[in-house]
Order: sequence, then C-alpha cells, then structure tokens
Amino acid sequence: MEAFLARWGEAAYTSLGFFWMALWAFILGYLISSLIQVLITRKRMRQSMGGNNLKSVSLGSFFGFISSSCSFAALATTRALFNKGAAFSASMAFLLASTNLVIELGFVIAIFLGWQFVVGEYVGGILLILFAWLFITLTNPTQLIAKARDKEADDEDDSDGSSLSDLLSLQTWHQVAMKFVMEWQMVWKDVLIGFTVAGIISAFVPSAFFEWLFLGVGSEQELGFWSVLQQAVVGPIAAFFTFIGSMGNIPLAAVLFGEGVAFAGVMAFIFSDLVVLPVLRINARYYGWKMSLYIALMLFVCLVATALVMHYGLLSLDLLPSLDNWSSPKEQQHFSLNYGFVLNVIFLLMAAVLVKFYRDHQRRHQGHHHHHDHDHGGGGRSLSQTVLLVLSGISVLWLIGGMLVYLLSA
Repeated sequence: MEAFLARWGEAAYTSLGFFWMALWAFILGYLISSLIQVLITRKRMRQSMGGNNLKSVSLGSFFGFISSSCSFAALATTRALFNKGAAFSASMAFLLASTNLVIELGFVIAIFLGWQFVVGEYVGGILLILFAWLFITLTNPTQLIAKARDKEADDEDDSDGSSLSDLLSLQTWHQVAMKFVMEWQMVWKDVLIGFTVAGIISAFVPSAFFEWLFLGVGSEQELGFWSVLQQAVVGPIAAFFTFIGSMGNIPLAAVLFGEGVAFAGVMAFIFSDLVVLPVLRINARYYGWKMSLYIALMLFVCLVATALVMHYGLLSLDLLPSLDNWSSPKEQQHFSLNYGFVLNVIFLLMAAVLVKFYRDHQRRHQGHHHHHDHDHGGGGRSLSQTVLLVLSGISVLWLIGGMLVYLLSA
C-alpha cells in the first residue's frame, strides 16, 4: 500500500509539473492562434480552395497552419469548408495543417522533446499533407466525395474578418478574447487527461511493457528497418483507442521517447490525433462510414510513411535525437524559480486580461452567442465528449488526492 501511495504522489506531481512546464507555451500559442483567427475567416479561406491542385492544397495548408489545433474544432471547420465548395484534398490539407502545423504545438514539443521533434512536426506535417494529396489523387474517390458533400450545410462564419489596423480597436481584442477562451474550452479536457495519463504511465508502467509493445526498445543494438517500421505502425494503433487530442498527447510522447521508443514511433504517435476512435465516429457522422474509413486509412498510411521518411532523413544527416543528450521532463525541476516561472506569471496575467475582456463581452451580449466552433459532431453532447468529461472529473480527483499524498509524505 505504501508503494502505491508513493507512486500515486509521484504521478500527480509529475503531471502537474509537466503542465507547469508547458503553461506559458499554451497561453502564447493560443493567443497567437486567436489573433489570426479574428483576422482571417472561413469566407476568405474557402474562396481559394476549390481545386485539386497545388495552389488549393497549399492555401488549405496555410489556412490550417493559422487556425485552431483542437482536433474537434478542426473537424467541424473542415466540414464547413468542404461543404461550401473547397476541394476534398484542400480540405484534408486544412485538417492536417490545423492539427500538426499550428504554432502552439511547436512550442510544447520544443519544451518536452527538443528541436529535432519540432523539425519532425513541421517538416513531417508538410510531407503528411503531400502524401495525403498523392493518396487522394491516386485513389480518386470521386463517388465517395460526391456522396459525402452536404450541399445544404450552413456556415455561420460569412464575415470578412478584421485587418491589422483593427488591432488598435478594443472591439477586436474582445473578439480575440472570445476566441482565446473558446480555444481553452475546447482543449482543456484533452490537456487535463493527457497530462494526467502521462504522469500515471511515467510512475506506474514498467519499462518491460514498452519493450514488449515496441520492438527493439531496451536493446543496445541499432534498430533495423523492420523494428522501426513496427514502432511506426504501433504508435497510431496505440493512439487509436485514446480520447486525447493533439495538445494532450505531447507529454505521453515524451514518456515514450524516454522509454526508448524510436523517433519514427514517437512521431507516428504524435501524428495520430486524427486516427483516434472519437474522430472516426465524428467523421462517420459528417460524411458516412465509408468516407470515414477511407480518411482513417489514408491518414494511417500517410503518417506511417511520413514518420519513416523523417526518421531516415534525420538518420542520414546524423541528427536523430538521442537519450544521451536529452533531458527528461520528469527529471527536471518543475516549480523552481527560473525563466519558465517568470514566463508563466507574465502569460497568466495576459490570460487574466483576456478572460476579463471575454466576461465583459459576455455581459454586453448576453443571450446572443453562437458557439459554432464548439460543434463536436452533432446536436447535443456527443458520447466521446461525455466520456471526456467523466475522465476529466476522475483526473481532477486523482491529481488532488495524489498531491495530498505527495505533500504529506514529503
């Protein structure tokens, strides 16, 4: 019993420490994302995304890059763009970019995993989009696309957006505050569960489990191609059954890397936020099961290929990250007075100002809000969101209890 309590306290402390390390990056990333979303709207996006060509795919990628990184919000926006005339390939480019190329994700990856994984995320994200475009072009799912497109779908966001000069307007910052708070409302459950699970795995799961799950983990020999391929395949399979989005699985990816999983396996796991079970169900509701399974197969094939290309690309340049020169987040001083502490204080103050703007805006426009960006796949709360809410409550209780144990045993 004492051993369990000790691990419980360690798990909770690790989870909160991980979150404290990444907090300023979350706030900065979502602030930048919110600013850009106010300046550029879907109306501007879809006007340039109508063809299955390099221009449309590039613009879809760019608009995704400056959009939200919440998987569920990205799915809803992708559906709106697709149903309003964007090409399927451009819509998929937007979806992949909005969950893999966004600014805030790079900040968090840099903190937990290092610069090689940031390169893997952004360069690999571009490769993933190109592979998806190639997959769609070669398979040419014309009938699936025709059946999936809902010509009667409505898009509430028909505004022209704001200009840079509007940043001097208080009204613009009220809109930014609205986007900022809505971003956090969408991702807080993923983040809470992801960091909690990362702490639990770090404290409770033995290294022998990772050696069983991923071929070559724990071996002193250099990994062969088949071991790297198996790890790249197992990464998304393991992620499939989770409910954790793109921002919540980074600390889990750090745990995997710390246990010795290869770069390809870790990158495949990070790229897998769009092949998880809730996303499969939501796509089925949007487009039908045939199209949903097609998208899942496309993403699986393309992300495994991308992970392998990035792995051997960095290997050829002798730039693969190594545990020898990597500082595990678990071993770092999480709550010491350092640059991270100062940045957290600064950005928490900025977040507090934005929350105040949001509340002021709410009071002025009570009863007239349209939370289109919160559409997670249909009317009412979906099953996946209900499960996330329950797991979030359990996570809060777990963290509170674990910290009490940790403090009492200190």
